Amino acid sequence: MDKLIHTGGKVTITNDGATVIDLLEIIHPAAKTLVDIAKSQDAEMGDGTTSVVVFAGELMKEAKNFIEEGVHSQILIKGYRTAMDQCLKRLKEIEVKMDETPEQKRNLLIKCAETALNSKLIAHDKTFFAEMVVEAVEHLDELMDKSLIGIKKVPGGSITESFLVNGVAFKKTFSYAGFEQQPKSFKDPKILLLNLELELKSEKENAEIRIDNPDDYQSIVDAEWKIIYEKLDKIVESGAKVVLSKLPIGDLATQYFADRNIFCAGRVPEEDLKRVAKATGGVIQTTVHGLTETVLGKCGDFEEKQIGHERYNLFKECTEAKSATILLRGGAQQFIDEAERSLNDAIMIVRRANKYSSIVAGGGAIEMELSRHLREYLRNISGKQQLIINAFAKALEVIPRTLSENGGLDSTEMINKLRQKHAGGAENKWWGVDLNKNTIVNTYETFVWEPMMLKYNVLSAATHAVISILSVDETVKNPKSEQQKDMRGARQMGGMMPQMGKGMPKMFQIVSFTQIQIKL
Repeated sequence: MDKLIHTGGKVTITNDGATVIDLLEIIHPAAKTLVDIAKSQDAEMGDGTTSVVVFAGELMKEAKNFIEEGVHSQILIKGYRTAMDQCLKRLKEIEVKMDETPEQKRNLLIKCAETALNSKLIAHDKTFFAEMVVEAVEHLDELMDKSLIGIKKVPGGSITESFLVNGVAFKKTFSYAGFEQQPKSFKDPKILLLNLELELKSEKENAEIRIDNPDDYQSIVDAEWKIIYEKLDKIVESGAKVVLSKLPIGDLATQYFADRNIFCAGRVPEEDLKRVAKATGGVIQTTVHGLTETVLGKCGDFEEKQIGHERYNLFKECTEAKSATILLRGGAQQFIDEAERSLNDAIMIVRRANKYSSIVAGGGAIEMELSRHLREYLRNISGKQQLIINAFAKALEVIPRTLSENGGLDSTEMINKLRQKHAGGAENKWWGVDLNKNTIVNTYETFVWEPMMLKYNVLSAATHAVISILSVDETVKNPKSEQQKDMRGARQMGGMMPQMGKGMPKMFQIVSFTQIQIKL
């Protein structure tokens, strides 16, 4: 289910765990640990942020019962570590390694992207966007730098009007008079990328030049014009038909290029300029001296096109493309923002699956299988560890239970069906929840696939976060520092700051940390 978060006049509609937690402004020190694991999961895998927080919260809920009964936290920690190790071991045993033929690998990536988009706002068009995401990732180099995939949001139109540019697209930059006379499309143009200012610079404030002869002033002015014209001439001689610069291109240069049928754009964002360099094979230059063919970029087609109410510069058919751009259309701004977050998750998942082509079934199937495995394992051990590992197994069931509840199903009935199915043996290990049919199915056969590394990271991150909280038995506070902080806040609100005596000893307060309760 989506959440509507209102912060400072801005409304955000999302079900992305990392986004929700980031907007909540959490200050509780233990809860901040959950914020950290959600952010790390988002940075590492892109998806699974909600799962890691929900699972960690369920582990702490189970731990609370043991702590209230007097079980020492170190015993809990040992039991959780043992359960985690068994889960990770089992995860590697049952992972499915896909064949490396290009067609099968592409199919794997599309299925993983569709699974990532299943719970998103754009789930109805998951196949459309999954293929787009996979094609965008395929354009990246071996480093798989996510920043080289640009997502541009263009309000208006239908979400299915979104399209992928096999190259770079960015919004038209600020332009001077004369820009309208420049050509707006080229076939096979040469592209020059600059980090250079092409305009006459105004003198600094209170600048002063002393001359003895009035004719010398004209020579100074002529020298300034000569410098700018020399730069422009060298750019024209290079044969470039498209000139982009990170710094401003003034009205003189704009008109000069227009007279020679050359397109120019200044103040191009650095991120977009770097992506153009990656896509076209060009090299960003800081001088116009010594320009050669090797530093110029190339693309099959360049055009400036009206998209929605904005104009965009499109570099298409880039033969050496190491970059791609998704132009995202849609109605409400909140919808487009959530679609962008959804695509970011899908891109991260596809990047990971491209590197590690091992998968497991989703829909709560892998969690139920790990829970079954732990319950079989704990039959061979005794004592408190048996109860703790059983609690870990119970906590794993929170994922399929939450899926069922979000789909409007009876979670108790679905969990009982899954337990019964998984108890039938290893051949039923891929049975999970299907919200489309409102029943349980073999999610591997229905192509609900997730990268194995995603589940591996969720289990390890959540368990380690809970262990770090359980290992704390006391918190140390400094009342004086907190009092000063409160007084500073009161002072900002118009209150008066009382005088603090110098040389006062620091006062500390030790608070017992024996109960853990975090509500999600």
